[in-house]
Amino acid sequence: MLCLLLRMRRSVAVYQTRAGPVSSPQLAAWTKKYQAILHAGFAENPEPQSLSGRRGRPKHTKAQNLLLRLRQHGNSVLAFLEDFRVPFSNNQAEQDLRMMKVQQKISGAFRTLKGAQTFARIRAYLSTVRKNKRDVFQEIANALTGRPFMPSTAS
Repeated sequence: MLCLLLRMRRSVAVYQTRAGPVSSPQLAAWTKKYQAILHAGFAENPEPQSLSGRRGRPKHTKAQNLLLRLRQHGNSVLAFLEDFRVPFSNNQAEQDLRMMKVQQKISGAFRTLKGAQTFARIRAYLSTVRKNKRDVFQEIANALTGRPFMPSTAS
């Protein structure tokens, strides 16, 4: 599965440079291969049988949980194929949220709503500066002198 997803990612990068969408036959072939790998994964990791006398769902292994999520959220996993604005991974989103969670963990909580909003505004500004490959220190100095960085709105 990993090899297939990475091949898809490389191909999408090629399509992006050509400024054209992924062809329908290619999209169908990739989706079919994705489904085949899931099918093979379920064959190697069959669903556990319910133990008699036990209530609730049977416990799944980590592999089974991954397969179930990949099957259930297949459209979301492959969304980067059809819409080039969708990133291949969510690493950037996780990194953006991590500092907020660390702050909450260290202090237990924000003391006021205004404090939380201020912290979030500063983190969002710094994240935007980094995503636009700007010098963070310089942009903080610019913001403090009344000249904040404003990214272009052109997509």
